Amino acid sequence: MSNRLEREKATAQMMIKLYCKGHHHSADSELCYECQELLEYATTRLNHCKFGESKPTCAKCTVHCYKSEMRKKIQETMRYSGPKVIYNHPIAAIRHLLDGLRK
Repeated sequence: MSNRLEREKATAQMMIKLYCKGHHHSADSELCYECQELLEYATTRLNHCKFGESKPTCAKCTVHCYKSEMRKKIQETMRYSGPKVIYNHPIAAIRHLLDGLRK
């Protein structure tokens, strides 16, 4: 597995944890069932990404591999967590922003 995909997985996990903590009042180390399911789905999608190391961020991807329902959930999660991750994990946020600038 590439460093790029591992960073994407870590970023998704951070953002889902922030969302779960803010919406479902879960502890820092635990996710509720719904958020755990979303994290597992996102990880599976990243593991099977056909772009590999040259993968763009999901928002800029030409192939949308998420099911419609899961795509809505991850978009809601990212909208909520995006601004907050800058304060909680600034280096990861900057890396994700830089990855988003790649073509």
